[in-house]
Amino acid sequence: MKVSVGQFGPGGDVAENLATMRRLASDARAEGAELVVFPEESMFTVGKVEGSLAAAVERDWSTFVQQLSFIAAELQIAVVAGGYETSGEERPYNTLVIVDASGRIVETYRKLHLYDAFSYQESKRIKPGDHNVKVVALGGLHVGVMTCYDLRFPEVARALAEQGADLICVPAAWFKGDHKIDHWETLLKARAIENTCWVAAAGTSSAHTVGHSAIINPMGVPQDFLSDEPEGIVTVDVTTRRIAEVREFLPVLKNRRLVSSRQILPAH
Repeated sequence: MKVSVGQFGPGGDVAENLATMRRLASDARAEGAELVVFPEESMFTVGKVEGSLAAAVERDWSTFVQQLSFIAAELQIAVVAGGYETSGEERPYNTLVIVDASGRIVETYRKLHLYDAFSYQESKRIKPGDHNVKVVALGGLHVGVMTCYDLRFPEVARALAEQGADLICVPAAWFKGDHKIDHWETLLKARAIENTCWVAAAGTSSAHTVGHSAIINPMGVPQDFLSDEPEGIVTVDVTTRRIAEVREFLPVLKNRRLVSSRQILPAH
């Protein structure tokens, strides 16, 4: 199945962001893609929303999901994209929406690991999700999802692989900083290598985020990628055949032996 990742820099207006996504999804479909993955915060960027975040989420979440459904059905392409979902509290969820090519909402995933690192505190404004990872069937692939900071926790990708994910989608708004591009690229490759599966990463590209979207094969080799372009897509033919080939000579999932965590006793 051909898969695209779409990179752009969302603003604070959901209608403008959806127009960009529609344009990029149309480009992806023209390249033969059956799935397009958009970044975290595709709905809007929190820092660019005027007024109350809770009020903006209450106003825009259902519109965002509905319009994603319309885009998918109109173009006959499955879509994964990130937005902010009402939670019944002041803090919304950071949520990925998975829509199939008929426009049906297949699944949602609420970001588990909030970005409380590098002097940033996402949890002050966002509510963490539950502990369920999500793998769904889209076209001929089993697709798993995680969001941005989840990438730093290898157990998330492993849980997706154990549920049969052929492709792990990583929508992100990866902040710039010292070594951050190196971290991003290294971790994406590591998640592909250690689970012998494909990884499709869509990053926002802005003054504060790195972009660098990519699609990486089960050997950890980028098949196509972007740099810090403000907008663009890349499209790759993602195949289960390549997964089977790699797992034939590199059967790490079969060879894995579970270890137990044991308390370290103090030295006497």
